[in-house]
Amino acid sequence: MHKYAIGAAVSGALALSALAVPSASAATPDLSFSNVVVNKGKPIVVGTTTTVKVPVTYTFVRPADLVIDDMKSVAGILLYRGASLSRQENELGPDDAPTCTTTATTATTVTQSCTESIYIEPGDYLYEAADASTWKVAGFYSSNTSDNDDSDNHISMQFGYDMWGVPGSAQIKRAAKLTVNATPEPVKKGATLTVKGTLTHADWASGEYTGYKGRSAALQFKAKGATAYKTVKTVTSGTAGALSTTVKASADGSYRYSFAGTSTTGTATATGDYVDVK
Repeated sequence: MHKYAIGAAVSGALALSALAVPSASAATPDLSFSNVVVNKGKPIVVGTTTTVKVPVTYTFVRPADLVIDDMKSVAGILLYRGASLSRQENELGPDDAPTCTTTATTATTVTQSCTESIYIEPGDYLYEAADASTWKVAGFYSSNTSDNDDSDNHISMQFGYDMWGVPGSAQIKRAAKLTVNATPEPVKKGATLTVKGTLTHADWASGEYTGYKGRSAALQFKAKGATAYKTVKTVTSGTAGALSTTVKASADGSYRYSFAGTSTTGTATATGDYVDVK
């Protein structure tokens, strides 16, 4: 899954393993990952088509004599979903090498402030509703040495891969959409307005937005000339995410539905529908 880490260091090892050629593991370096902040601490909201760029910042401490060249040796932060490091159900990692700035050095260590980006492509890296949940954070290090010169009738690959559980988490949510339509338009003052709408959220398995049933949405009104919407009432979505309620037309203004989100779905607000009251 993690394109940068696996793509740079693992492909050769996988090729050899397919041929049942044993590979030696490199020694585990003494690395530290801390102060991890994913997406500036905000939930990651993903729809069905648009790739989402997720910034990650962290503090990285490595031995002073360890060289990370981002080709034969790579390190960074990834996100995973599952009970533990060895029981992962899905994983997301950086697409490119991190950008690191040295902030402190000793005779034995180098401390760096690092930034990387994880690009989430819905459908390719998120597969099911269970992916809308809290993801854990891990640091990784992988390295390989290879000899592909077979002039001596011999090739070799030595590969090492390490992961460390790191304090921190990230919430990935499904994007939501809302619509609104108030009828009739125009309407007589004091007459009944019917305000309908639909609440949907991203279904990564199908690549479509599907109805979100049984969720509360606030019907809001902003009078002509006003600067802010005020909540009129709360409506619960029905089959296929349908919303419907009635109000008395009192003044010119706009109606909209607003959804506050849940632990698995992001917020959404419909574009206001202006009603002319005669």
